[in-house]
Amino acid sequence: MTTMHSRPAGPATELLDDLRGAVGCTVLAAGDAGYDDARRVWNGVIDRRPAVIVQCDSTDDVAATVRIAGRHRPEISVRGGGHQVAGSAVCDDGLVIDLSRMDGVTVDPVTRTARVQGGARWADVDGATQRHGLVTTGGEVSRTGVAGLTLGGGMGLLHRAFGLACDNLRSIEVVTADGQVRTASTTENPDLFWAARGAGRGLGVVTAFEFGLHPFGPDAAVAQVIYPYDEAATALRRWRDATLVAPETVSPEAALWSIPPDPEIPAELHGTKVFMAAALYAGDPAESGEALTPYRRLGTPMVDQSGTVPYVAVQSALDELVPDGGRYYFKSHFMDELRDEAITTLLDCDRNRPTPETLIVIRTLGGAIDRVSRAESAYAHRGARFNLSIDCLWTEPADDDRVVGWARQTWRAMKPFASGGVYINFAGLSDEDDVSREAIQGADTSRLEGVLSTYDPTGLFASAAARL
Repeated sequence: MTTMHSRPAGPATELLDDLRGAVGCTVLAAGDAGYDDARRVWNGVIDRRPAVIVQCDSTDDVAATVRIAGRHRPEISVRGGGHQVAGSAVCDDGLVIDLSRMDGVTVDPVTRTARVQGGARWADVDGATQRHGLVTTGGEVSRTGVAGLTLGGGMGLLHRAFGLACDNLRSIEVVTADGQVRTASTTENPDLFWAARGAGRGLGVVTAFEFGLHPFGPDAAVAQVIYPYDEAATALRRWRDATLVAPETVSPEAALWSIPPDPEIPAELHGTKVFMAAALYAGDPAESGEALTPYRRLGTPMVDQSGTVPYVAVQSALDELVPDGGRYYFKSHFMDELRDEAITTLLDCDRNRPTPETLIVIRTLGGAIDRVSRAESAYAHRGARFNLSIDCLWTEPADDDRVVGWARQTWRAMKPFASGGVYINFAGLSDEDDVSREAIQGADTSRLEGVLSTYDPTGLFASAAARL
């Protein structure tokens, strides 16, 4: 319902009136019931007030909205799952094109493909594909939006076996700046498809993704072992050495963390600083022993939670630890190697980790990721061996400066050991001044600019493209 306070001032009033007259879906402005809920995103640090939010129900709604936006030229942001750390799903004083109601997933088990709408989350995809014993690489938190993760590359527990999320794309449906609905694939608008595989946002509004699927599940063998913090240096070096000879069927991860409040772990251990090693085997659980055993022998286990569990349970295991509305800040580096000096520096930084919930994660890359050439996709970090992610979690606004300051200091301390590349999905906040487009896009920056100028010559989505 529109209230007497729901009309933005100036040019935004005309935008609001035109949208309400042209689309059949919900259009919200400040003061409307539902506006405050619609402007909130996963990261509670983000508190922005758009002039207009269009909650699209269909691709036609999106196309009509884009055409009207082309006449009024507001700043635009696109919301899929709303899970991007930098909060790029929402902007101040502009137009939010909200796809969260468009969350359908259709699986074709014969062709092993899934068509996924732009507002879906990975829980939607995993639930639908696993009913057919199929899977594609997705995010490690099931509430993460499919669109944002995929467009930025898309690391996950299966990426060394099956490639990044963007590597599994067969095609996309996208509304470009002229309001036209286009299909992009290797044979149709291939330049746009190239950009959609890793360049992030700003290409238009991707309303649907078609993914190729792989046989896997429903059960998965995992190694998940917690080691004492005083063994972290030795265990991390052993973990690194194990990853260098790991088969592509595992994508090992290591973490410096504090034991979360897991009911399966004795309560007296909750909050204890530890080193954790984890891996999921992308194959028959009965054949996982040789691949997973090294991660169970890195030191003296405090807790060993290894075993065989449903894949969907693995994918959702972290959901409750990263709730909607928590405060988050992530920074990342790509690394070609993990030298002893880097491990020492990382542990020096970790000793001052600001909150128990905050963690440092190292993911192993390579495998299927590197079998996709740089010419095939805009993901610029093929060849990197590791990704280092500094993942800050906290609850009190009063701690913002302290926590973010520690993350930035740690990121700077690790920079001498990094390749210079930055993962767009873990790049900080939208006002970062220490991350360049070249760090995210590498040598492909000029090629990406050419694609953007072809499909958005007047820069309608320029603000979205510039936003981390």
